Amino acid sequence: MKTEDLKSEMAQQEALDYHQFPKPGKLEIRATKPMATSRDLSRAYSPGVAEACTRIHENSMDAFRYTAKGNLVAVVSNGTAVLGLGDIGALAAKPVMEGKAVLFKKFANLDCFDIEVNEPDPELLAEFVVRLEPTFGAINLEDIKAPDCFLVERLCRERMNIPVFHDDQHGTAIVVAAATANALRVAGKRLEDIRIVSLGAGAAGIACLKMLVTMGAKSSNILLFDREGVVSLDRGTLSSEKVEFATKKGGLKLEEAIKGADLFLGLSGPNLLSAEMVASMASCPIIFALANPVPEIMPEVALSVAPDALIATGRSDYFNQVNNVLCFPFIFRGAMDVGATEINSQMKLACAEAIAALARATTSAEVGTAYQGEELTFGPRYLIPKPFDPRLLPRVAHAVAAAAMESGVATRPVDLDDYRRNLEDQVYRSSFTMRPVFESSRMNSRRIVFAEGEDFRVLHATQAMLEETRHRPILIGRPDVIARRIDRSGLSVLAAGGYDVVNPADDPRFRDYWTEYHRIMRRKGVSPDLAKAILRTNTTAIASIMVRRGEADSMICGTFGQYLWHLNYVEQILSEDELHPVGALSLIICDGETLFIGDTHVNMQPTAIQVAQTVISAARHVRRFGIEPKIALCSDSQFGNLDSSSGRLMREVLKILDAGGHDFVYEGEMNSDTALDQELRERLFPESRLEGRANTLIYPNSVGAGAARNLLKSVSSGLEVGPILMGMGNRAHIVTSAITARGLFNISALAGTTVASYG
Repeated sequence: MKTEDLKSEMAQQEALDYHQFPKPGKLEIRATKPMATSRDLSRAYSPGVAEACTRIHENSMDAFRYTAKGNLVAVVSNGTAVLGLGDIGALAAKPVMEGKAVLFKKFANLDCFDIEVNEPDPELLAEFVVRLEPTFGAINLEDIKAPDCFLVERLCRERMNIPVFHDDQHGTAIVVAAATANALRVAGKRLEDIRIVSLGAGAAGIACLKMLVTMGAKSSNILLFDREGVVSLDRGTLSSEKVEFATKKGGLKLEEAIKGADLFLGLSGPNLLSAEMVASMASCPIIFALANPVPEIMPEVALSVAPDALIATGRSDYFNQVNNVLCFPFIFRGAMDVGATEINSQMKLACAEAIAALARATTSAEVGTAYQGEELTFGPRYLIPKPFDPRLLPRVAHAVAAAAMESGVATRPVDLDDYRRNLEDQVYRSSFTMRPVFESSRMNSRRIVFAEGEDFRVLHATQAMLEETRHRPILIGRPDVIARRIDRSGLSVLAAGGYDVVNPADDPRFRDYWTEYHRIMRRKGVSPDLAKAILRTNTTAIASIMVRRGEADSMICGTFGQYLWHLNYVEQILSEDELHPVGALSLIICDGETLFIGDTHVNMQPTAIQVAQTVISAARHVRRFGIEPKIALCSDSQFGNLDSSSGRLMREVLKILDAGGHDFVYEGEMNSDTALDQELRERLFPESRLEGRANTLIYPNSVGAGAARNLLKSVSSGLEVGPILMGMGNRAHIVTSAITARGLFNISALAGTTVASYG
């Protein structure tokens, strides 16, 4: 067997295994309400369910309050035009429809049922879809052959009061429109002036042309070709959709029509556009060769004869992939969130404009991570965003919702500012919890120095700082390396300046820095030569010295190396009588619930006094997030039932805290589950001063705290904010090597506040 055949066979088996294991298919249904007791059952079903039924009977809009209808999409297909497979029937289409449902959930958190219907007759299929309206908030028609798909969609839209959207048509058209707008911007051309040649007159091809005309293209400048050649009026049998773009020039050949054309739009078949045809096009030709898996012309072939060509394909292994996933999850999200009765042209245009604008914006850190090595700066090879850009949801859905409200089809209008924030909370799980910190941070202007200024995560965080705050970033690193990485990452805001660079190898303050460090450490075994060596290579030490000298207000370090290694230099240089590391506090967000864990890094085996200091500092920091602290002292002992070392330690901590007269709630000692389960706690210790679930867990050593932190992150998919170094008056923060760019941005917001008592 040839190597290529073996690889193909392996790929096929991998795909089949993906669909079969660990359980068949790609979807399952999960309950959103508890079903643990008979009381739960009585509320979920009889008799409690009758209350919801009665309310909906009295007011149909209450279905959006008491059922999942408002977040539920149906993907409906009869399997007559499935991907590149053709008419394979409804059953064989099911894996594709399940995949579409998964994409709805992944990218827009929309629930979805796939519905495959054995019905080739378009009118009967439409009748079936219309009857689904009570169940669903929107309908996504999929893989229905042309021209049947036009009739099905038209009939459904006429008779249904919820959005009906044929994605093969409109999803493709919207993404093509976005790519066209940006390609014209790069080429310096106007849509109303260009000549367009389109090859492929199916659902997607017709929809793309209609969208371009809506945007300003002239029908007279469009030539459409199908399997029979140019679509002309002298044909006897033209569908109404084709008539709109039919020409009087019967018999025209593609190679004749393409001469001098500005845009080629291909939604047809493989290798139908030759290099010679491309060479005859206008300068800076726009070539959208979207046939899959083999396009009308391969990008390298087109570029060989037209190096200035702007090219897009439908393939993921080339730049500028026209992928419907850039559109459909988010246009449905925005439409359904405002109760739109349809998806109209204004909403589709708003969707296209938002997608195009996102490509022109600077690249997010998440995109940089997912597509390392690819060019991500707006230009010929980056005309449209990447599917995994997390900003698609808040920007596109928001634009669609706004357009629905402006055009009068929204039945449940929203406050658009609040709506954008809610969307961002869905994308960035830390957004809601961090909101009070960001609001405080934006009121200040502080100089924040990043010890590892060359790290791409730091650069993305720095870009976000420049975009969203008034802080002045300082990057420690080699200027040429920083500049190259900024350019490679497409960080245009950062490229424009607004930050400072400290070059460890060539900074005029080097002598001042090492002499300052030597003065601090001269009686601790550090010679002048050692001080010079440390301050030439150790960026954490440099950042600490800068903060000590007042050249920066706060520092962030730790993107590589061991936490305690960084802590050593921070403690050496920045500790004073009132400032010293007390503990590290990690905020973990799990399924919308927030837990603080401490001390995860600083004190390996703390004393009772050190634990008490950690508790007091933790209470201050929890309040930074607008949360009232409820602190549990965790141990293997439960309210004195074991004479263990951790039990004795936490009982001593409790005495110290009780003697201090603090204004926050704390209780101990107890197991972690007891801290989180009020019913269990009441059985063990009815007099507990702690009510409800604890939100802050303090452990007797860093091993226990670290284990809790890591388990919540790994097993429960918890998102960490921090660790937050307590006790340093907000002058220093040490992160861990696992931190993301978003995590660094969160830490920079903490560093951007000015209240020293938060230390």
